[in-house]
Amino acid sequence: MKIDTTQAEDIPYREINRGAPARSVASRSKGFVLTHPAHLLALGVGSGLSPVAPGTMGTLWAWGWFVWLQDYVSPFQWGWVIAVSIPVGVWACGVTARHLGLTDPGCIVWDEIAAFWLVLWLVCPAGVGEQLAAFLLFRFFDAAKPGPVKWADSLYHDIDLGKDPSAYLKAGWGIMLDDLVAACCTLMVMALWRALPGLPFLSYLPDLVDLVDLIDLPHLIAIIQTLATPITRMMP
Repeated sequence: MKIDTTQAEDIPYREINRGAPARSVASRSKGFVLTHPAHLLALGVGSGLSPVAPGTMGTLWAWGWFVWLQDYVSPFQWGWVIAVSIPVGVWACGVTARHLGLTDPGCIVWDEIAAFWLVLWLVCPAGVGEQLAAFLLFRFFDAAKPGPVKWADSLYHDIDLGKDPSAYLKAGWGIMLDDLVAACCTLMVMALWRALPGLPFLSYLPDLVDLVDLIDLPHLIAIIQTLATPITRMMP
């Protein structure tokens, strides 16, 4: 039965029409962000509900919090925060995707948040200029999805929601995966830029994209999936 999403605020989020835009459904559902801890995380405390470029808004949210917390959180502690944020993100993104009835809702931005924290953690200490460069590169790789990023993004897009009982477990991992690969590509470019300080890296970006297209990650991702399986099995 097709449900009228204009009345979404009056029905449980599990029953919302799967064909509706996720951001619209989430914003119309009464307190959707606060109805489950997973929603709060996955939607970046509401930043994913931005009507314009939610992925960019989520990344900016991550950047702002990282800068603010730098004086209070040591690099070692940040390492633990990021290590925990990835498996927790798999859970939160999977649960929220299941509640919205979609495998990759655009309003979920925890993947951008955790991945960009990883970038900043490894790039810093760095000035505003380098952090901005990392931000632009990360958004480019996440949006353009060259090579391995595109492969990671499409890995779980053909999940059969009706027949696969672990569909949303896979969806949670898939949502996180492409952003983590985009973070790795960003770090690779930043490392190259630092190794060659005279390199105007933005002008060489198309060539670097071609280089990234040559990278094949299936075996590496298979290993990561194997390691992540015990974590994903803990999801409700």
